[in-house]
Amino acid sequence: GLKDAIITKIINFNNEKMQITWASRELFHNENVSFSYTFDEGKHKVWKPCPTYLLDQDYNSGCLFKTEGPTLAISIRNSNGSEELFSKKLKADFYIKPNPPENVTFFWKEDTVTVSCNKPERAVKCLRLELQYKSMFDKEWQSRTSRCCRVGDQGFDSRKCYSFRVRLKRLVPHCNIVDYSSDWEAETFWMNGTLLDSCDDDRTSQSNTVIVLSCLLAVLLMMLIPLILLCKWQRLQMSVMPAIPDPKYIFADLLNDHNGNFQEWLDKTDHVVLQTKIEYEEPECITEAESQQEDEKNSDKQGPLEKIFTFSGTAENSDLKAAQIACLIPTSNTIASFAGFHILMNDDMYVTL
Repeated sequence: GLKDAIITKIINFNNEKMQITWASRELFHNENVSFSYTFDEGKHKVWKPCPTYLLDQDYNSGCLFKTEGPTLAISIRNSNGSEELFSKKLKADFYIKPNPPENVTFFWKEDTVTVSCNKPERAVKCLRLELQYKSMFDKEWQSRTSRCCRVGDQGFDSRKCYSFRVRLKRLVPHCNIVDYSSDWEAETFWMNGTLLDSCDDDRTSQSNTVIVLSCLLAVLLMMLIPLILLCKWQRLQMSVMPAIPDPKYIFADLLNDHNGNFQEWLDKTDHVVLQTKIEYEEPECITEAESQQEDEKNSDKQGPLEKIFTFSGTAENSDLKAAQIACLIPTSNTIASFAGFHILMNDDMYVTL
């Protein structure tokens, strides 16, 4: 029952070294076990003790030894070797873990990348070359697998930095019982066919570009906001306190073209807006003298003439002129009396004495 419960992990490193491990603390409590192996297939097998033990807290938990053939037999015994605790016979070639690819080269052509490596000396048909890559914007690796030892893919963006890694895989179940792959080759960083130390340089350059653009945008905003506020203030100021037009711009041609000659400017330009004249009909004015003559002609028929105005002494001529001036004044709604004269006036009149 103990032999069936023991589980071992077997790795054949590139068919050069064998490593066999077991869970010593779980299987053999407080007991150190011994390990022996043989690659002989005949009846007369020569068992070899483990040359290098792997330890787990001072307990033997594995053995590392050289690969000497395709068929392997192992045996685990108690500390003094008197009792066999576990034994197994296996094909060493079914547990091969290949070495990482050697001399890896990258070939770039536009958006296509082809990766190749040196061919291993043994079992090339059982190997596959796996390529994984991702950009700084990808969270997961993209994987491509092809026959050893050439693999490629297309669709790469020349503006992005990519991380690449490659490894060799053994075919299962044609060549291996266990799915073993080599360790990853050292990760490399490429951008548009140029090898970089890391994609952090690209991130740094992009972050610097973002910082510069952000600063420029902030400066533009700082310049734009005062202009907007100034325009708003000018509109508010114009609405509250409208600007008074400067007459020198309105009469610029009067001063520049006509040298201040107002009459010439009126005759040659259309800047003066003619006011609509209020047309009115002047009432027929009859002087006092004409009234007297008509009254004398009609004295025989009508009797004594009643005089409207009585002129005395030397004031007769001046009073006559005043009466004539009064006749020139347009019809008024107001009657003004002065020195015995009755004068009709309107709102637009004034009298100079």
